[in-house]
Amino acid sequence: MAEHCPGLRLPTLPPWAVNIALFQVGWWGVVLAAASGQAVWGVLLVALLAVVHLQRTGWQAREFQLLLAVALIGLAYDSLLSWLGWVSYAGSAPGSLAPLWMVALWVNFALTLNGALAPLAQRPGLAALLGALGGPLAYWAGAGLGAMTFLEPLPALLFLGFGWAMLTPALLVLARALHQGETP
Repeated sequence: MAEHCPGLRLPTLPPWAVNIALFQVGWWGVVLAAASGQAVWGVLLVALLAVVHLQRTGWQAREFQLLLAVALIGLAYDSLLSWLGWVSYAGSAPGSLAPLWMVALWVNFALTLNGALAPLAQRPGLAALLGALGGPLAYWAGAGLGAMTFLEPLPALLFLGFGWAMLTPALLVLARALHQGETP
C-alpha cells in the first residue's frame, strides 16, 4: 500500500523496539498456551522466533550457544523452585523438572540479551534492579494467567527476586562474552 501512496510513510521501528515486541509476543504466546493446556504451541512459537533471530544474526553459532546455556540455566533454576515445593507449573507435577514451556520462556528472554537489553551490560546495578523487579513480576503475571501456581508465595518471590537480580547481569556478561568470541 505504501508504494502506491507516495505521501504515506510507515514508521520504521528501531531494532530494540522490534526485539521487545517480539519478546512480548513470545512471552504471551507461551504463557497463554501453557495456561490453556496447549503448551506445545507456545514452545513452537519461541522456536520459530529463535530460528528467525539466529538467521538474522551474523554469529549464529555463538548466539545458539547463548540460547542453549540460558535454556539449561533456566531449566535448573525453575526446576529448583519446583523441587523446593514453592511453585507448580501447568502441565507438571509439583517437585518435577520444569516443563519445556518454562525453558522456552528462558530462550525467549535470551533473545533480548544481545538485543534490547545489551546496553544494560554496561550498567550491572540497573540490570540487577530490573531483574529483581521484572523476574518476580513475570512469574506473578504468569500465575495470574493460570500458567503456574505459587504454593509458597513468599519464599518463591524472594528467591525469584534475588535470583533474577544475580542472573540478569550475569547472563548479560555471558551474552557479551560469547558475542565477542571470548571465553566467559
